[in-house]
Amino acid sequence: MANRNLPRRIIKEAQRLLSEPEPGISAMPSEDNMRSFGVKILGPNQSPYEGGVFKLELFLPEEYPMVAPKVRFLTKIYHPNIDKLGRICLDILKDKWTPALQIRTVLLSIQALLSAPNPDDPLSENIAKHWKANEAEALETAKEWTHLYASGA
Repeated sequence: MANRNLPRRIIKEAQRLLSEPEPGISAMPSEDNMRSFGVKILGPNQSPYEGGVFKLELFLPEEYPMVAPKVRFLTKIYHPNIDKLGRICLDILKDKWTPALQIRTVLLSIQALLSAPNPDDPLSENIAKHWKANEAEALETAKEWTHLYASGA
């Protein structure tokens, strides 16, 4: 790992992610920039995302851990808390961030968000409206998008 001028915390977190991966989550630091990670999250069982492999990018700003990592989905997903640019509406990525949290916590929270979408705090208004008006149909659309965009990734 190229760790020029990297804080020890980032090195330790990256090493732990590699040596003790969470089930359904892999995070690999970029060889040319250890602040940048390629992430894959498997769609959780019993969710409309089951069977999908979702690619994300995670970046640790210079101010990390005083500020939250920047994370976004690269794989297209039908979810009320994720917009078409892949941005994620998650409190710990915004006002609820604390330096006590780690990359691992963020990735587990995103995985949990796939299991429990929250249309009451949406980033994508149209998907949230669909979710509230006809949840069964919205879940079916989410399954279709998972099959179309996240299978075999």
